[in-house]
Amino acid sequence: MSIRTLDDLLAEGVSGRRVLVRADLNVPLDKQTGAITDDGRIRAVLPTLSALIGAGAKVTVCSHLGRPKGAPDPQFSLRSVAGRLGELLGAPVHFATDTVGDSARSTVEALGDGEVALLENLRFNAGETSKDEAERASFADQLAGFGEAYVDDAFGAVHRKHASVYDVPARLPHFAGRLVLREVEVLSTLTGEPERPYVVVLGGSKVSDKLAVIEALLPKVDRLLIGGGMCFTFLKAQGHEVGTSLLEEEMVETCRNLMERAPGKILLPVDVVAADAFSPDATHDTVRADGIPSHRLGLDIGPETVAGFAAALKGARTIFWNGPMGVFEMAPFAHGTRGVAEAIAGSGAFTVVGGGDSAAAVRALGLDESSFGHISTGGGASLEYLEGKTLPGIAALEN
Repeated sequence: MSIRTLDDLLAEGVSGRRVLVRADLNVPLDKQTGAITDDGRIRAVLPTLSALIGAGAKVTVCSHLGRPKGAPDPQFSLRSVAGRLGELLGAPVHFATDTVGDSARSTVEALGDGEVALLENLRFNAGETSKDEAERASFADQLAGFGEAYVDDAFGAVHRKHASVYDVPARLPHFAGRLVLREVEVLSTLTGEPERPYVVVLGGSKVSDKLAVIEALLPKVDRLLIGGGMCFTFLKAQGHEVGTSLLEEEMVETCRNLMERAPGKILLPVDVVAADAFSPDATHDTVRADGIPSHRLGLDIGPETVAGFAAALKGARTIFWNGPMGVFEMAPFAHGTRGVAEAIAGSGAFTVVGGGDSAAAVRALGLDESSFGHISTGGGASLEYLEGKTLPGIAALEN
C-alpha cells in the first residue's frame, strides 16, 4: 500500500499548523450515570495525539459516539470524553459544543501551538453518515476547513463511507496515524502467510454476522473454534436440539455445508452452561451440547469445551480471536470467555484480538492486555479486512 504516515507528516513539520485528526472515541457509557466504562479507545489514539502536540501542531480531534439520528442528542455527547482525554494527555482539551458551527469555528481558531480541541459528536450532523453524496460532501468541506492536514487514526470507522473518513481526506493532505498503521500491519499478516498452525476462535451472537469471514478464513486456517450464541446454529446443523438457545433457523443448512466442506476443521462445544432464563440469577448448570433441555438456553460454553479449545490452541503459532464464548457480562456465564482468553494469552503464539466485544471482554475480565500480541480497536473493520473487502477509509488514504 502507498499510504503516507504520521511520521511523514512530522518530517514535513507541523509546528503552528492546524491538523484535523479523525479518532475513534466511541467508548461505552454507563446508561445510568453516563460515565465512561472502558477508555481503551481513548488510550489507543494517545500516541498519535501526543506526537502531534509535542511537535507543536494545533490539533482538532473529531469522532462519533453511538448512533444518534443526525441531530444533537445529549446522551451521546462527547463532553465526558473530552474530560477523560484531557486527563490522559495531561493537558486541557477544549470542547466545541457543535460539529461545524459557531462553537467549533471559534474553538479551533483559538487554539495555540500544541493545544487540542475536540468537536462534538460528528453524527449530530446528518451529513456525516448521509448516503447523499452532495450532503456528505458539504459536511466534509466544512470539516476540512479546520485543518491544513488530515490524520486518520480511527481504525474502528475505516469500513464506513462517512464524510469524516472517506470524503475529508480527498480535500486535505492525508496521513495514517500510528493506530491505523499498526492495525493494517497486523491484519495483513493474517491475510498473507501466517505462521502455522493458524487457529481462529469465533464467538458472538449470530452466524450471519460472521458468515463472510468464516467463508474467507476456512480455506486458510488449520482449526476454527466456534463458541458464543452462534454455536447453537452449528449444533442444530449437527442434528442436536438446542432448547430455547439463540438460533438462526435460516442458517442451519449453511452451517451444515460449511462443516461438510471442511471435515474435522471446525471444532464445536461438547458441553454448555444452560439456564432457565437470560438472567444472572437464573438457575443453571452444565449439560452436554447434544442434551440441552427444551426449556433451557445455552449462555456459555462448558468446562470440557474450554479444555478442548485450550488443547487446540496449544502449539498454535498464530491465533485470531473475535467474539466472546458466552454472556461474559453476567458473572455465571463468563467462565468460558475467561478460560479461552487465558489459553490464547498463554499459548506463545502471535495473538490478535479482533476488537469489539472481545476487546471489551479482555478489559472487563481484568486480563493482562500486554499478554496478547495485538488488541484491535475495530471489530467490524477487522472482520471486513480479513474478508478481503475494500475499506473506504483505507482506500481514501491510499489515493
